[in-house]
Amino acid sequence: MLEMTREEFEELVAEALDRIPPELTRLMDNVAVFVEDEPPAEEPELLGLYEGTPLTDRGEWYAGVLPDRITVYRGPTLRMCGAREDVVRETEITVVHEIAHHFGIDDARLHALGYG
Repeated sequence: MLEMTREEFEELVAEALDRIPPELTRLMDNVAVFVEDEPPAEEPELLGLYEGTPLTDRGEWYAGVLPDRITVYRGPTLRMCGAREDVVRETEITVVHEIAHHFGIDDARLHALGYG
């Protein structure tokens, strides 16, 4: 398995977030991004997870709720990648994938766009 500290991995996630176009990040609302070492035991190969209410599903009722949560998992990403460049690329894909869920884009569309 490729070695990378949690701090290094968190920096890659931050860099991937910085590459999201500003016109999109301005539209993101009530969402927080986290890095965890491992995903839930029932999904050991999960690279990222979006939990929340997509922007497309929010209505007037949406107020006073906890932020949506995007989690990027370090362990599975490092296990599937052979080089640092692979981790950079996969982290960026995962971040874009989970942000797309925040915007209401489903997995089928993301796979069609190459973010599966």
